[in-house]
Amino acid sequence: MESSKIYLVSILAVVLLGFLSSSTEASNNILVGGKMGWVSNPSENYTSWASRNRFNIADTLIFKYNKGQDSVLVVSEDDYDSCNTASPMKSMNDGESKFTFDRSGPFYFISGNQGSCQKGEKLYLVVITPKVSSPPTPSPPAAPLGSSPSPTAEINATPPTAPVPSTPSKSSSTTNSIVWVSALVSLLVVSVSIY
Repeated sequence: MESSKIYLVSILAVVLLGFLSSSTEASNNILVGGKMGWVSNPSENYTSWASRNRFNIADTLIFKYNKGQDSVLVVSEDDYDSCNTASPMKSMNDGESKFTFDRSGPFYFISGNQGSCQKGEKLYLVVITPKVSSPPTPSPPAAPLGSSPSPTAEINATPPTAPVPSTPSKSSSTTNSIVWVSALVSLLVVSVSIY
């Protein structure tokens, strides 16, 4: 009897640990270019590669390249377009450079080697804006029955806004994980108390 109780608790603990490891957020480290890394004359345009990914604030890009032979520059849109390496906002050259997004919006990266940039070693991507809930817009007061609305009420009325597509937020994923963990812990407590 005691060994079956230990066995059941062990099984539930393994299931719980497996669930915890699979339900936590995946690493937000993203290897630029996949297996190919940050190279001159890439087989796939980096911006095309980026279009298949979704980038969020706090995600980290990892640029892998040969140290001493290349670098990564964070630049303006104009410098990106012209492969201008003269005035980067940030320069990285350690062979495994990491860049963490601190805001939403566009980001531009080029090789520190102008010739490599001109061969396609450049990346443009957009970090998505986190979903922000806003309070509902109050409706104007209704006109009394039998009266026509005043012209000023119509002028001051706020036009309806289109719904904004939602993206899963990290906090909702965390909340779901907490709910599932709580349910599994409850199941573990109930099963232990049965024996």
